[in-house]
Amino acid sequence: MLWNAIKTSLQGTLPESEFGLWIKPLECRREEKQVLELVGPDRFFCAWVEDRYLGLIRQTAEKLGEISNIQLKVAENRPMQVESDKGGQLRLPGIASGGARLRSLHPAFTFEQFMVGESNLLARSACSALATGDSTFGNCLFMNSSTGLGKSHLTQAVVHQVLRSAPSTRLHYLTAQQFSAEMVKGIRSNSMEQFSKKYINNCDMLLVEDIHTLTGKNKTQEELNTILDYLIKSGRRVILTSALAPNKIKGIDDDFRSRMTSGLVTGIESPDYATRARIIRHKLQLHGLGGNDDLVGFMAESLQGDIRRMESAIIGIKAKSCLHNTPADLNIAKEVIYGLIGRAVEITGESIRDLIGSQFRVSIDDLRSRSRKRSVSFPRQMAMYLTRKYTKKSLADIGDMYNRDHSTVLYAIKVITKDMSRETSIREQVELLCNKIKK
Repeated sequence: MLWNAIKTSLQGTLPESEFGLWIKPLECRREEKQVLELVGPDRFFCAWVEDRYLGLIRQTAEKLGEISNIQLKVAENRPMQVESDKGGQLRLPGIASGGARLRSLHPAFTFEQFMVGESNLLARSACSALATGDSTFGNCLFMNSSTGLGKSHLTQAVVHQVLRSAPSTRLHYLTAQQFSAEMVKGIRSNSMEQFSKKYINNCDMLLVEDIHTLTGKNKTQEELNTILDYLIKSGRRVILTSALAPNKIKGIDDDFRSRMTSGLVTGIESPDYATRARIIRHKLQLHGLGGNDDLVGFMAESLQGDIRRMESAIIGIKAKSCLHNTPADLNIAKEVIYGLIGRAVEITGESIRDLIGSQFRVSIDDLRSRSRKRSVSFPRQMAMYLTRKYTKKSLADIGDMYNRDHSTVLYAIKVITKDMSRETSIREQVELLCNKIKK
């Protein structure tokens, strides 16, 4: 069968995680008269495969057989997920309407596609444990971060994992706004008892996103607080996400705040340079753009914070590359990124610290450590010097970045300045770093 031959070929060219996630689930429904009809589990999955893998499948088919027309369709009568009667929400098989409730899932938001770094290691580890029922990190998790740093990715990765490994789990995944709207509907229809029972009696795992949107909604807070109290005390798994840290959410009842933070609380920070580079390289390869070191390095230095901007930039690079029929290169990347974020990239103490870490191959933890090894102390002094040169941070602020006082920063600046006047190699090194910072 040609489809089996195509899969065998793709298995040898694609990374194992990609093949298992995007090619293996495809099934061949029809193979006749130069037509190969493939089916995927849902429309989100099929859209992703069509955008990123269908061209590769066609090329492989042409090399192996006579097939000239490959069609990709959504499988009918999907066994894993069906629509509920109202509201368009997904529910698990075998569970009555009004039982388990799921938001639509992004097919790429899985643990396999999540890039781990220092900024998100704890959050990722806790989510992985909760997904498998491991109580190492407790049974309640509160995650907070700015937009675009991976909260929803991790939360949906948990749902994907549970659906694969324990599909009979009574799981509810929704936003705080959806919970609030559902509660209001329950009040208006005098069905609050059924509403509460659904989450208390028919829930093994509850995931609620955007908790910060419940500001000022006292009735919703009270109802969710009661549900959380029961679930947590009975050992059920709970994951909550927010754009703000718990202590910074205004208009939240103190008892509700305390209940939400009764388990592990962790933030997801902006990824450091090394993690950004791995994310960008991975996404470039997914889009068939390779992983040129200069291209990856420029993008990692220019695109900080919101990971969605990286995806937007890569889509723009791919579009321009296809339009001009030329390989993606540094010039195309600069054109796209300068259009996306502006030519003047803000220079911050954090961006300088990331640059120093990548250039000298030392971690942020090393730079903030008490180590006096030359391999750590010299990059630290260089970072302090450059931060003072290119930012408006005070000596004390720079010291805080490296777990030092202002006098140590002043000493570092004097050392680098003196070394530059005496040693050509140091001066050239500083000039090289300055050029990288100003790019």
